[in-house]
Order: sequence, then structure tokens, then C-alpha cells
Amino acid sequence: MNRTKSKKGQSPQPEGLMSQIISVFNTNPTKTFNYKQIAKRLGIKDSSIKRLVANSLKELLKKDNLIEVFPGKYKLKSKGGYVIGKIDLNPGGSAYVLTDAFDEPVHISERNLNRALNGDTVKVFMFAIRKKKRLEGEVVEVLQRERDSFVGKVEISKNFAFLITDNRQMPFDLFIPLKNLNGATTGDKAIARIVEWPEGVKNPIGEITKVIGKPGDHEVEMNAIMAEYELPMEFPEDVVDESERISEVITKEEIAKRRDFRKIPTFTIDPADAKDFDDALSLQKLANGNWEIGVHIADVTHYVNTKTLLDEEAYNRGTSVYLVDRVVPMLPERLSNFICSLRPGEEKLCYAAVFEMNEQAEVLNQWFGRTIILSDQRFAYEDAQKIIEGGEGPMKDEILTLHKLAVILRNNRLKSGSFAFDKVEVKFNLNEKGKPLGVFFKEMKEANHLIEEFMLLANKKVAEFIGKPGEKQSGGTKAKTFVYRIHDRPDPDKLMTFSKFINRFGYQINLHGDKAISSSMNKLLNEIHGKKEQNLIETIAIRAMAKAVYSTNNIGHYGLSFRHYTHFTSPIRRYPDMMVHRLLTHYLDNGESKGSNKYESMCEYASERERKAAEAERSSIKYKQVEFMADKIGQEFEGVISGVTEWGFYVEITENKCEGLVPMRDLDDDFYEFDEDNYRLIGRRNKRVYQLGDNVRVKMARANLVKKQMDFAIVEEE
Repeated sequence: MNRTKSKKGQSPQPEGLMSQIISVFNTNPTKTFNYKQIAKRLGIKDSSIKRLVANSLKELLKKDNLIEVFPGKYKLKSKGGYVIGKIDLNPGGSAYVLTDAFDEPVHISERNLNRALNGDTVKVFMFAIRKKKRLEGEVVEVLQRERDSFVGKVEISKNFAFLITDNRQMPFDLFIPLKNLNGATTGDKAIARIVEWPEGVKNPIGEITKVIGKPGDHEVEMNAIMAEYELPMEFPEDVVDESERISEVITKEEIAKRRDFRKIPTFTIDPADAKDFDDALSLQKLANGNWEIGVHIADVTHYVNTKTLLDEEAYNRGTSVYLVDRVVPMLPERLSNFICSLRPGEEKLCYAAVFEMNEQAEVLNQWFGRTIILSDQRFAYEDAQKIIEGGEGPMKDEILTLHKLAVILRNNRLKSGSFAFDKVEVKFNLNEKGKPLGVFFKEMKEANHLIEEFMLLANKKVAEFIGKPGEKQSGGTKAKTFVYRIHDRPDPDKLMTFSKFINRFGYQINLHGDKAISSSMNKLLNEIHGKKEQNLIETIAIRAMAKAVYSTNNIGHYGLSFRHYTHFTSPIRRYPDMMVHRLLTHYLDNGESKGSNKYESMCEYASERERKAAEAERSSIKYKQVEFMADKIGQEFEGVISGVTEWGFYVEITENKCEGLVPMRDLDDDFYEFDEDNYRLIGRRNKRVYQLGDNVRVKMARANLVKKQMDFAIVEEE
């Protein structure tokens, strides 16, 4: 693959070349350049790459990013005019707007937000003149509010009240007239809705819609997190009633339509506290000496039909939510924990991917369709792990055979370029009142990998089954509409920053091509395993990656190195899996391709619900971390700088992974400046540096449970 060297010695990929070219114009908005001048500025000497520069300039002209002043000479097009996009608000008050019109975000200063809030869809007037080498604009109209309800603490004075919002990306508190308190009292945690926001008025005017309770109570705080991320706390009564009317009886007629696996050894492996078992594995040896492995998934769509209250509720929720102490399910308990859950000793209806495999874990034949199973055993991960490590237990032969095949599948996957992230999960020991008594960590082991590999295989093969036959080829047909789980390539600049960061620890990665990146990344992950910097490096690596989403536009899954990938294996807790089951059924019945616009819209919504659920989970963990540390004021800890910003730097404590802020205002030995390019703070006088990855000793200074924040103070070396 052709590559080019920049002035800094980088080796960007061709797809990153266009952004580098536009960057030259962005920093010189009034100048004209030809392809030779651009190549010189980028340090390009290779003639083939120079031709790519010339072609890229023509492409940017077509995209309306440039104007051709005279043949071969280009200039940045004035950005005056309007664009539409979504607001991404910074904690400091300014914001960016992401829009399809430009590859880079448009910066909006705080004074030009004009009452726009985080996530709002807005119309922006673009300034023709650039400031600080970036696109600038002003919000002229809020087209659609992302939300109008917020969670916070009620403060009442003599003539009015405020809701002091918990959301760090909500820069305004809500003004509450006393008549709109609806029973709320000072100190209550409550939900308030914006009712109006007149022009020229600083704070929006709201009304209290629900009192959650008193801050500090475990149940109140968990419910407040749910409300903050607009996640439902309970099922509507009519939805529960509809679930109660579903019969668990499996008829002979239904069994006759399915492949019968009830006499074939079958088991589940799940977390010890799980109640919704949505996947099972069956194993039998065939007469030809090969293995038949069945990946059986709860047949949720057999019970939940489209255009029902249950389906509408599941779609609206999008996913189950896993907070620090509970699961908020996508489906009512009668379905998620009883009818659909693949409980041992009970006949269950499933949707399956069945594979014939040899001893080398090669798939020789495959079948997709509906089955009936009878699970023989419910394993916790710990139970299966003991067997893998040489212990005794039920279904030992089946566990060890599948483990052997899973190891081969995993090794092959990693060799082909798949990443091996096994990030440590932070868990809490909670007492009966929800108070955290201790922190512990859950790591992926062989039993987890066993299940993971066969779920990945099923997801991959289902996606290939629909996607491969219909791919556009010479004389081929148009691909059928399907729901894919996609993962784009990482941003080259973020990878370069990550590479520089790990160099400080003595590690390195190879950035010359996808295979080289994944191979060296996996080598890095092996090298850091068990070391104190593991969690930090893995966290920063994940930040450098793109986010996986759902889409009908199959660009493949970069992190897994799969050309085709979907989510088929968890329909109890993910709505996209239900979409996949329905589409697969339609195509197995020789149905025509479904319209893509509807499904793409559903994919976008599902991705958004998934993001909110993940944020809620992180918020609940953060709350418990602050609560756990709140009684440790003055205690000292070893930590690592895990983030650097203009308002200070974050430190992750090594022993418990709790993260807190060392505020810039508390660094009183000098005036510190933020070096954004190198993720560090530098003292103006003493040149002291606080940099990402530095080991530091801190003491617990402050804990704010309401804001889920804790502050540390640097302990100076004696």
C-alpha cells in the first residue's frame, strides 16, 4: 500500500491524506495552492503519492470544500451560509456541531449558543472568517430539543426555586416558580421539565414533574441515574398484562416445525447472578467423526410479535441496562427470566446456528433455523473454569471439547487481525442498603472465551449467510437489507497520539497497515497484562478506536477483523438481535429484500439507546466509587494520571481503579498551562510537568456524591 511521510515522520494511510490536505487550507484560508505546493507542505516526495494529492484536490473540489481559482490552483471555499447538525457541549460552556457538510466539527462559543443545549439539532450560521484555525459558527435556531427534562436537587428561597442540575453538560439550572414545585421541598432530588425559555432570559423556566427522594439514599440515586439518561424505571401496566397473557405451553404442532435437540447434551454458561439465559451450546459427535455444535438462542420473536405493546416497549428501550446493583430488563420478567430464559431442565424454543466442525475447528457445514432444546446444566463461569483448569464437574467432556475448539477459533481470529481486549471490570461488594463495602475486579478467563468464541462464530456466520450471496459482484445482485454490527477504522491521529503515549512506558505499536496495527496491539495487550498500567493503557486504546454501531451499511467490523458481523445471540436484552431474527426468518422463507431506510433509522435509534445505557452504567459505577471513597478523606494512594484537561488532571488509583480530579486551581506552586497536543500541564515558572501516564501519589481531598465527583490533592515528595 502506498504511504506518505509527513513533516513529523508520520505514515498516514491514503484515506487520511484528504484530511491532511484540507488542514493545510484550513490554516491558510486566503491562500491558493497547487498539488506540488501541498505535497511540499506535507513533506511528500514520492511521485505516486503526489498523484494522489492531485486526485484528492479534484475530489475536494467536487465535495464543494474548495474552489478552483484558475486551472490547478485551489483555495478554501468561504464557509458563509447555514448548516444543520447536533450540538456537543463541553463542560466549559463552548460546544461543537457535527454536520455532514464538513469533515471537521464547527466550533460554537458560549455566547453564540443562543439557548442550545447538548444534543439539540440546530441551524448554524457559518462565519466566513476562521478563528484559531477552526471552523466557527453561531446557532440561529434550535430545530429540535434532544430533551426537555432534567434531574437535579431542589433549592427553594422565599420567592422562587431552582433545580440545580446533575448533568455536567447542562450549563443552566432550571428556574422554578413556587407554583410549579408540585410538592417538592428543599433538598429533594427531582425531575423538572422546561416549560418555556423566553429570549433574553438566562435560565430556562421549568416545573417539577416528579420527586425522586432525598439525595444519598441508594435507591433514590439509582432511580435518579435512570431518569437522567431517560431510561424507564418500570414497565407500563398494559405491557405487563400483555406479557402475562403469553402462554408458556409448547404445543406438539410447534415442536413438529423445529429440529429437536432435547436429547443432545446441552448447557448454558453465564455469570453467577444471571437470571436471563439467552444462549446455550449443544455438542454431539457425528458418525463421520466430526463435531456438531449448536448455538441455541432464545426464540424471543416467537413470543413477541410486531405491532404489539411488548414489541413497542422493547423497541423504545432498545436494550437491557446493567447498573451497578441491578438489571433493568428490555422485556418484562415473565419473558426475560421465565418463558424465554433457557433454564435447566425445561423445554425451550430457540433460534439456532448449527455447525459441523472438524478437530481443527473448521466449519464444514452450517444450518440456521428454529429448534427445541432441554438444557442439562446451568454453569456459572467459575464452575466451567474449574473444569477447564483440571477440576471435576458435570459434562466435563463437553466442556473440554468445546474449550479446545474455542482456543483454536480464538487463535485463528487473533492471527487474522482481531483485537484481544480483555478489559478488567470494576465490581462492588454492596451491603443490603447498597453501600459499597469493597471493590473487586472481574477478568475474562477461558470459560468466558469459550462462550465468546461460539457467539462470535454464530454472529459472523449469520451475517455472512445474508450478506455474502447478495454482495455486488460482476453480474451479482444487490445486497439484501440486513442489520449489521459495524466498527470503522480508528482515526490515524488518535492512533499516533496513543503510540506516543505508550512510548513513555517503553511500549510501541506498528502503525503501518491494519494487520500490523492489530498484531502489534495484541502483542502490547499481552505485555501489559497484570501490570499496574494495564487498565490505563487499555482505556486509552479503546478511546482511540471508533465506536461500534448498528447499520444496514456493512463496512465490516474493524476490531474483530470480520467482513460480516451482526448481533444474533442476545435477543432477550438487545432489540437489534430481534430485528436480525425477524429478517433472517423472512429471508429463509425466500422473502424479498426489505426497504433499507426504515431499518437504517431503527439501527440509528438502537445505537443511541445502547450509548445511553452504557453511560448510565458508567454513572452508577462512578457514584459507587465516590461513595466508597467518601470516608477516606486525607488518606494517601498511589495512582496514575489517566486524563489531562484545561481544568486539571485525572488520577486513577492503582489499588481500586477509582478516578478523581486534581483541580488546576489547587496546583498553587505555579501557574500551569494546558498543552493539548501532548496531554500535559506545564508550570510556567518551574517547568514542572504533569503528563498522561505519570505515576503520582495523591490524597483524598473532597467527595461530592451529588455530582459524582471526587477531588484529589498531590502529595509532594519529601
